[in-house]
Amino acid sequence: MSRLFSHIHTFVKREGAEQFLLYSLLSFAASVGLTRLFLELTGYPQLGNSELHIAHVLWGGLLLFVASLLPLVLTNRWVYPVGGILSGAGVGLFIDEVGKFITQTNDYFYPPAAPIIYAFFLLVVLFYLRVRRPAAEEPRAELYRTFDALQDVLDHDLDHHERAELVTRLQRIRQTADHPNYVALADALLDFVTADSLELAPVNPSIEERLQAFGNRLLDRYLPRPLLRSILALALLIMGGGMFADLALLLTSNEAFNTNLLSLLGRGDEVSANLIFLSLARLVLETAIGTLLMVGALLLLARRERLGVFLGYFGLLLSLTILNLLVFYFDQFSAILVALVQFNLLMGLIIYRQRYLAPPVDEVAQALNDETEGMKS
Repeated sequence: MSRLFSHIHTFVKREGAEQFLLYSLLSFAASVGLTRLFLELTGYPQLGNSELHIAHVLWGGLLLFVASLLPLVLTNRWVYPVGGILSGAGVGLFIDEVGKFITQTNDYFYPPAAPIIYAFFLLVVLFYLRVRRPAAEEPRAELYRTFDALQDVLDHDLDHHERAELVTRLQRIRQTADHPNYVALADALLDFVTADSLELAPVNPSIEERLQAFGNRLLDRYLPRPLLRSILALALLIMGGGMFADLALLLTSNEAFNTNLLSLLGRGDEVSANLIFLSLARLVLETAIGTLLMVGALLLLARRERLGVFLGYFGLLLSLTILNLLVFYFDQFSAILVALVQFNLLMGLIIYRQRYLAPPVDEVAQALNDETEGMKS
């Protein structure tokens, strides 16, 4: 055991780690959503007989086991995206049955199960955002990633762009490394990747790059800035107005309040104080977030774009991270569709901000240079 721990060094992020994790994240979301949809459409069938029940948690465990074996046995780079997809599907099938694991009665439909699954998904999203941050450019870590990228040479899959990235990385290692062996290794690798005899593959854009280029062409051709701004504003108005629907129904009258509250909670006459508190907390959050979304929409229409996009972005972020935990508790997995709409709307605001509101790169560079010159003077 001491020998094992003596070989554990500083962590190094793998080349392409954020892409592999994204595959796992999307596979996880699809696994839960499609499983619930399939069970709902088919009447919750069971695989087995009067004695046996083969729950889908077992298939999830099998996929997780295969995903863990692949990188232990194989060294090919294609193992990582495949492992990411299998691990996401496996954990989705596993956690979908969390209600059975946390209740004495093995209740698959236990109401807190849905928000638990959603909260777990949010944690994975936060981890993904953390992994997406730029990796440290420390020479040792850069050499790790260089050797990882060199597998493309063995698979005859290294193109001109990837070689240029390798050259830039190796030159940076040679300039910053303080260990002579690192410098010598970087020099040797640099001679290897810049050799004229190195066979290069034609540039083949990835699926993500193709989708991004296709999306940009669609935006340029069919969604000019005024139309896209109007669509986003209308979507924010509809989303914000929908959040006021429950409040309007509940405040119609005291009788309507009691009736709709009982209906909302779905507990008949056995409504507990905790459930009433949670339902009122949901209404308060829906009121606040709905206000943010509607004000953001009006500001967009008034062409006060930066503030409008910010309020819409902030409201949707609050809804996706806080409000939806309560929505999933009351509405269960029927809330998935609303969450998907909110997420797509959030992506629309981010795209709009990046395309039209972010300052051009040359302006940013000029501002940084001006600031640097001012500090020097």
